[in-house]
Amino acid sequence: MKNKKLWITLGIIAVVFIIIYSSVKTTYNTMVTYDEGVNAAWSQVVTDYQRRMDLIPNLVNTVKGYADFEQKTLTDVVKARANATSVNLNVDKLDASTIQKLEQTQGALSSALSRLLVTIERYPDLKANTNFRDLQAQLEGTENRIANARRKFNEAVKAYNVYIKRFPKNIYANMFGFEPKPYFQADAGAEKAPKVEF
Repeated sequence: MKNKKLWITLGIIAVVFIIIYSSVKTTYNTMVTYDEGVNAAWSQVVTDYQRRMDLIPNLVNTVKGYADFEQKTLTDVVKARANATSVNLNVDKLDASTIQKLEQTQGALSSALSRLLVTIERYPDLKANTNFRDLQAQLEGTENRIANARRKFNEAVKAYNVYIKRFPKNIYANMFGFEPKPYFQADAGAEKAPKVEF
């Protein structure tokens, strides 16, 4: 009789252990999958920003050929690009301050590029230049890629954050060191519609 109770007790302990082990293993592996999804999405954001950085020297060199072009505008673009390339985009240090710094430097670069493109409107010969038109089209396509990559990154972050914050997964997340990831934020003033006046 004692042996039978011992075997039943051991069987119950083994079943409980298997259930707990299975739950922890499944939850941990799913957290890793979501975390890798965030890392992959981040890598695509970085790739698209790098593509834009690679296009800028060609654009600047094309514009430089026009001797009377405003040098300050070109200098601003080159300086903004240099600042943007100085940001460390390591996925292991993906926190709110890294994303904020990236947004600031990329925002400054976007602003400098916008001023450059507005200034170019005064140069019909430059606008007609085939190299310039090709570069401008590539730059526009890259801006769309960046927007899509940021959206997909935010979607991956949302899926990851929701998963690790739900009970009881939040207990496992804390045990294994899975922390929430930051989102890309909309640009300041993006919630206001622009005024159009004729």
